[in-house]
Amino acid sequence: MIKLIFSDMDGTLLDENGQLPVEFPAIMEELRTRGVMFAPASGRQYYSLLKTFKEYEDQFVFVSDNGTIVRHQGKELFSDIIERQKAKEIFNSVNEIDGIYNVFCGKDTVYLLKGKNPEPQMEELMKYFRSVEVVDSFDAIVDEPIKISFFTPNADAAEKIFPLFAPYYDSMQVVLASAYWVDVTNKGANKGMAVRELQKRLGLQPEECAAFGDYMNDLEMMGAVHYSYAMENAYPPLKEAARFVAPSNAEHGVMKTIQSFIDQGLC
Repeated sequence: MIKLIFSDMDGTLLDENGQLPVEFPAIMEELRTRGVMFAPASGRQYYSLLKTFKEYEDQFVFVSDNGTIVRHQGKELFSDIIERQKAKEIFNSVNEIDGIYNVFCGKDTVYLLKGKNPEPQMEELMKYFRSVEVVDSFDAIVDEPIKISFFTPNADAAEKIFPLFAPYYDSMQVVLASAYWVDVTNKGANKGMAVRELQKRLGLQPEECAAFGDYMNDLEMMGAVHYSYAMENAYPPLKEAARFVAPSNAEHGVMKTIQSFIDQGLC
């Protein structure tokens, strides 16, 4: 029986317009009555997830920032902190490259460097981050770094950003999070790590968990559950890693698949 369901957000749970499916509230209520937990698992900041799911704040487990921090009912369950000097080194390693915007992700706030404030791209950035501060430098920040993110507005992150971090491939987790984003975390810090930690804490087996995703920051999560679903619109290598394929996000594939779980008595 499935007892815990994880879902990525962009390109997965949200439709092509970035909206929740209309059937989402009814299916969440059905899961609640069946004792099945739901966990948004995203590269988004916790406060961005909370804005979308405010009415579910006490119900959902929130796996944010690619699994580097997990919260339930407003309390931190666990997190994975990057050593501060290493975080600054990584952030500054591409600081002078035009067209790449650097985001220093702390537990509570994300920080943009004054002078590289991507004002034209702020609407896109605010899809993922809600608590944002523009600073003169990172030296005075006391927030603990959990992720460093890099954004390109031209959907060319695989070509423009990802190769820049080849020197860190062995020592850090460098992941293509979408066509626009590359995320860097501690080695082994990813959604799969968060899923396994939650399984351990809740006494669940992989066979009791399902997960949905569309991009490479979902890769390890696919390997941590039995019911692993790549969306029909997913990045091809993720489809190869998943056991199953769900209909596309435009077709509300996550909702359709969860409804099939219910109909089959799997949860």
